[in-house]
Amino acid sequence: MDESIQCVNDRVRSIIAGSRVPEDPAHAENTVKWLHKLDPNADDALSIAAFGHDIDRAVENRRIRKADFQNFDAFKAAHARNSSEILYEIMLECGVHDQLAGEVRRLVMLHEAGGDVRSDLLKNADSLSFFEVNLPFYYTRNGWEKTLQRSLWGYGRLSLEAKGYLPALSYSQEILNRLLREVIRLGQ
Repeated sequence: MDESIQCVNDRVRSIIAGSRVPEDPAHAENTVKWLHKLDPNADDALSIAAFGHDIDRAVENRRIRKADFQNFDAFKAAHARNSSEILYEIMLECGVHDQLAGEVRRLVMLHEAGGDVRSDLLKNADSLSFFEVNLPFYYTRNGWEKTLQRSLWGYGRLSLEAKGYLPALSYSQEILNRLLREVIRLGQ
């Protein structure tokens, strides 16, 4: 692995390890796992973007807060921009070449909404990881109704192919399995 990319991965891992959101480290790793499951040939730009796409949640003095926005989509867009800027700064400090740094920045900026093949791939990996890793944590913090709404939003942004992976997911708590089945039923 290129030294500059290793530097970025090490810095991102260190920052995310300090996140106040307990699932952030596992979500970052799991998003990379989903990325490579969806596209085994995913390049460095996609891999770095998948790993660092939510980095702003771990940088407390730069974190975007949902309460500051009137709607969820505006919050998610601001979060994506902020994460892209933080990650871009790290890449520059690590000496990542401009073309790669620019593509990672673009991908992270689009990871919530997608819009092209590459950013849609990242969006799918992020959403699948939400269901696999984040959903139990989200449920514990927010309960059934908010988790259902957040999960329906996440389900709606998945491609048809990516939606096909959800029925195979299983949780240790039966209520979460019921919730996932309800999301799939309502999302049809």
